[in-house]
Amino acid sequence: MSPEIVGFDRRYAEAFARLNYQWIEQYFAVEAEDRRALDHPFEYAIAPGGEIFFALLGSQVVGCVAMVPKSADATAGVEFELAKMAVQPAHQGQGIGRLLLEQCIEYARQRCASRIVLTTNDILKPALQVYHNAGFEDLPINPDSRYVRGNLAMQLILGPY
Repeated sequence: MSPEIVGFDRRYAEAFARLNYQWIEQYFAVEAEDRRALDHPFEYAIAPGGEIFFALLGSQVVGCVAMVPKSADATAGVEFELAKMAVQPAHQGQGIGRLLLEQCIEYARQRCASRIVLTTNDILKPALQVYHNAGFEDLPINPDSRYVRGNLAMQLILGPY
């Protein structure tokens, strides 16, 4: 059975927090920016004009990812940050992250975004492979200082619109 990808619903807010806290605590330490995002997902992503997508198998949330709008200006255009992608450990390696990422890229294209950026860590090899396979490129420096663990920034150029 292939997962259904749906947009934000407050019923899934707890799953967004749970799935992300799980991987963050497994590999790193939870930071203030994590708490801001995970404890208040509507204010973090939806209210500013973004979206949070969920992968559902039946009624079970098995994955999630946020698209957070970044500053839009005349030269850069609309940009989104891909953030807080998580897949339930029992369902990793089944293509769910790829499906969520494809939904994010489509979402950004529909909004004529010029690029998608993300901050990650180079020890998260499976995630890096998903991002690289989708066309993301490593940036030479990480301009995002919100996370101690964020030692790598990536971008996907969608084009000028």
